[in-house]
Amino acid sequence: MRKSTTSCLCHILVCLCFIQRCYGASHHIPADKVTIAKNQTKLANGETEVHHRPKRGWIWNQFFVLEEHIGPDTQYVGKLHSNSDKGDGSVRYILSGEGAGSIFIINEVTGDIHATESLDRERKAHYVLHAQAFDRNTEKPLEPKSEFIIKVQDINDNAPTFPDGPFVAAVPEMSGVGTSVYQVTATDADDPTYGNSARVVYSILQGQPYFSVDPKTGVIRTALANMDREAREHYAVVIQAKDMAGSVGGLSGSTTINITLTDVNDNPPKFPQKNYQLYVPESAQVGKPVGKIKANDEDLGVNAEIKYSIINSEGAAMFSINTDRETREGIISLKKPLNYERKKTYTLQIEGVNSHLEPLFSYLGPFKDTATLKITVGDVDEPPVFSMDYYIMDIYENARIGREVGAVTARDPDSKNSHVSEHSDKYFNIDMDSGVIKTTQSLDREDMPWHNITVIASEVDNPSLLSHVPVTVQVLDVNDNPPEINKDKEVIVCESSRPGQVIQTMTAVDKDDFANGQRFSFALPSGVPVNPNFTLKDNEDNTASIITRRRQFSRIVQELYELPIVVWDGGEPALSGTSTLTLRVCPCQRNGRVQTCQDERGLLSSAGLSTGALIAILLCIVILLAIVVLFITLRRSKKEPLVISEEDVRENVVTYDDEGGGEEDTEAFDIITLRNPAAAEELKFRRDIRPEAARQRGQNRGCHSPPELNQVDVQEFINQRLVEADMDTSGPPYDSLQTYAYEGQMSPTGSISSLDSPGTHSEQDYNYLDDWGPEFQKLAELYVEDTDVADPPPQLCFKTIK
Repeated sequence: MRKSTTSCLCHILVCLCFIQRCYGASHHIPADKVTIAKNQTKLANGETEVHHRPKRGWIWNQFFVLEEHIGPDTQYVGKLHSNSDKGDGSVRYILSGEGAGSIFIINEVTGDIHATESLDRERKAHYVLHAQAFDRNTEKPLEPKSEFIIKVQDINDNAPTFPDGPFVAAVPEMSGVGTSVYQVTATDADDPTYGNSARVVYSILQGQPYFSVDPKTGVIRTALANMDREAREHYAVVIQAKDMAGSVGGLSGSTTINITLTDVNDNPPKFPQKNYQLYVPESAQVGKPVGKIKANDEDLGVNAEIKYSIINSEGAAMFSINTDRETREGIISLKKPLNYERKKTYTLQIEGVNSHLEPLFSYLGPFKDTATLKITVGDVDEPPVFSMDYYIMDIYENARIGREVGAVTARDPDSKNSHVSEHSDKYFNIDMDSGVIKTTQSLDREDMPWHNITVIASEVDNPSLLSHVPVTVQVLDVNDNPPEINKDKEVIVCESSRPGQVIQTMTAVDKDDFANGQRFSFALPSGVPVNPNFTLKDNEDNTASIITRRRQFSRIVQELYELPIVVWDGGEPALSGTSTLTLRVCPCQRNGRVQTCQDERGLLSSAGLSTGALIAILLCIVILLAIVVLFITLRRSKKEPLVISEEDVRENVVTYDDEGGGEEDTEAFDIITLRNPAAAEELKFRRDIRPEAARQRGQNRGCHSPPELNQVDVQEFINQRLVEADMDTSGPPYDSLQTYAYEGQMSPTGSISSLDSPGTHSEQDYNYLDDWGPEFQKLAELYVEDTDVADPPPQLCFKTIK
């Protein structure tokens, strides 16, 4: 039914558009109804060109086409027509622009435009195209290019939607009817300017009778008064949006709004019961919790906070109550110690009140409740109690041992005997019966001015019940320390000092306290000769000045002077002490400033260096010097060239560490030189010839003759070589080390070396070594070659190296 209705509407709209274009609109006037003036232009070839003004009948505004066209045929859009078209097919129409040739096609003869595809307005609402008419024979334009729009006509093909749903909202409980909760807005993709396709109406599908919705604005409001959160907290409301103004056939969409009732303080606190009982032992500690009580409140958060208080004076004097914010319980604590013998029960009136009240709901009644708590005090065996929480006593220093300091007292609350003892201390002792504290050692205030001891009292029948009390003993001062001169600064005497000049002002120190050690008097010792160099003046302000008696002190003559000074304190009795000052003579500038007068220790002190720091610095210097010396020694010990220059004549030791080639090496060494000195001159091998040639030369010259070798005196040969080396004028101008090694002939067992073996070769045939493979090829060549040549075993010949 809907398909046929849409098809009918399409045909009607096409016909209306066509009639409007061809006949109807007042702003479209056909060109043949208006007289047009013509202009002519004469061309170069003598012809004339006629210019026509554009025909108003060729001006097109727009065509309309329905979206979502369904059917096998193309959808007719409209018709292009030129006044020059006589219907004989001589006019050709051309279409260009958006979708021309693909979405929109034109009949070149009739000018009819069709849409080949189903269009979606929500995807593209209009298309801009251009139309032109040509003479089919001359291909000249009959009409100028005209722009027009094909607008896609909307149909109701999109349902309303809620892009952001589902939603969450909240409203306070107990709200009045009509209280705004939330506003929903649906969107419709259809054209809002055409028909009712995008006109949305809201309705509620779920959530009645608690909530309602405005059909036009989508505002959700409460529809029921006094909704209680404690009865029901969450609601799910379903809202529907329907287009076509809610008429039949319109499309619809829905969403869910989850509404929560928030809490308000509409419930007072309530104690589960009116009377409570609590047992508390009399030994309970003051300030510690002894019990708890709780009132219930159905509200949440701050609306459920409760403040507890004790409203009767009897209970408030002995107990206190505080609120635990996490558990909302009233914590009862003890304010004063309990005594079972004095009072055995207490009654507490406890009140619980909401901390946050809302005047809007004050009509619901008082937001508080009360309960009665009866506390029973339990009897326990208590430890002894001292008469004071702490004791402070004093005694003079140097008092005799056993002197009484003071006494402590304790009593048993249960009227039983108590036993007093003292915590371990080496200076004091306590009498267990009377509690009198006495000294056990002599006391020195300068060593320890205060003593802290602990006294313990326990019951005789139950020693586990203990009480402790701190006792502080102050040691009072007596004048038992003589004063001394303060020697913090060194006394300097300038060489240019004048008679009567104040060298330095001295002060004194006393280990005794303020009362006995603050007043000092100074004087030079009596009974000694008068000091010719210095005198002393008491300034009567606890200071004294050292004054010179002569001028021109010389550091060279005498650098140090000693000055004894006697100082008295103002104690009872007065004590005195003698201190000897050392005065140092130093050269000074004209203004009295010392130039350079410090000894080594003074220099170190002024530099801020201690003895340990100086030792460390010196050790580092020694290590650096050792490293430098070692480096220079290593540089000098390196080998230098054999011959540096003709002028460089010095002793050199040249060492050659050459590894010999064994008995086969007849090139490097020849032992014949050691055993046949006569042939040594002739047997001089060359490095530039083959070893075989050298060996042949050695054979011809008798290097292997056993009789001669055994008769040689090696010591005589070496001495001869030494003389030749000393007399050799052709050698380099420095000494050379010539080393010879000889095995010797004194062994009773003989030598196992092949050097002294007979010259005859072995009769053994070594040709079988050729069959052992390539690994033994070298060995086979050596033995086979030695057999063929018939040489004696290789001998080691030593050469003289200069």
